[in-house]
Amino acid sequence: MNCILICQKESLTLLDGFVKKLSSLNLKGAFTDLESATNQLSGQQDIDLYLVDLDLLGTNILDFLRKFSNHPNVIMISSSEKDALQAFDLDVVDYLLKPVSFPRFCKAIDKVSKFYSTRSIASSGDNEIFIKRGSLLVKLKIKDIIYIEALENYVMLYARSERFTIHFTMKGIENQLPSEIFIRIHRSFIVNKNLIHAIKEDTLDMEVGNTLKNLPIGKSFRDSLLNEIKLISR
Repeated sequence: MNCILICQKESLTLLDGFVKKLSSLNLKGAFTDLESATNQLSGQQDIDLYLVDLDLLGTNILDFLRKFSNHPNVIMISSSEKDALQAFDLDVVDYLLKPVSFPRFCKAIDKVSKFYSTRSIASSGDNEIFIKRGSLLVKLKIKDIIYIEALENYVMLYARSERFTIHFTMKGIENQLPSEIFIRIHRSFIVNKNLIHAIKEDTLDMEVGNTLKNLPIGKSFRDSLLNEIKLISR
């Protein structure tokens, strides 16, 4: 995985050493100021992981991530827990408290690896997945998933016939679904493009059986959504 470090000078040596110990990571850049990181990342498409130190510029880094609706996997590092909830709202994979130990760092990278390597579902829509429900594994066709909604530490997956509650992040589930069929329209919603009935100014209607479900469209996601549809206009 190609990764970027954005952190304080005090943390740079430690984290750089951790990255170099893991053969799965390839360091593509290290920055101690947000401006330099922004200039490089704005035109770089091959980064799989940000390692971000919140102590560098505090909430400015959270604002920085909000600019990228499709930002890659993110691990946050901080000396305080105060921004953890806000960070997880941005779908970070993990939140590490300083001083960061190598075993804890490895655990976070393992989480990322699971998300990074799971785009193995074919894009045809005919494939099936299994979802754990108690002691059962329930088979579900990809094309029958209508939309996914974020609920704190869980996601709710709505299918044609039933719904499932899964202990997962939105970033994780987004990485496992084929982008040819699904698209993120909001921090809290991913939808099946084939089941969109109508797109309005800041909402859209999804076909749920014989009814329509109205869902919000986030401002930072609207352009990506419109780029994904075939539009005929006069």
